[in-house]
Amino acid sequence: MAELDDHFETADSGASVTYPMQCSALRKNGFVMLKSRPCKIVEMSTSKTGKHGHAKVHMVGIDIFSNKKYEDICPSTHNMDVPNVKREDLQLISISDDSFLTLMNESGDLREDLKVPDGDLGEQLRFDFENGKDLLCTVLKACGEECVIAIKTNTALDK
Repeated sequence: MAELDDHFETADSGASVTYPMQCSALRKNGFVMLKSRPCKIVEMSTSKTGKHGHAKVHMVGIDIFSNKKYEDICPSTHNMDVPNVKREDLQLISISDDSFLTLMNESGDLREDLKVPDGDLGEQLRFDFENGKDLLCTVLKACGEECVIAIKTNTALDK
């Protein structure tokens, strides 16, 4: 018998980053892949069927990471990819000199691989943290990317 010498570096659930959903079942404020980017649907309209055609669904979505606008038109009976989006609230512990956040999840594990977000959100996060506020960062994860999309004051400590 030959010896099995299988060695696996990582172990994940093997879940796909997207799953199919019929175009007509998608809804506003839901998520969809537009131009290979995970987007939140902000506008949807359905056109009537033609003489020999399908009803078409016109979608406008905003990329959940870059905030770019994407549009697509798809027959309502066709499937579109929907990203598996995971949302998690993490407690902010510190901000390093090179703008990386130290975040802690509910089980006490630390993460130091996310940067301070750009723009107003990043400025607000730095300002509140420097003023001694205890903050929770909402991290959105989809398609192998993740970023901080929102911050809120941690009220659990007040109780």
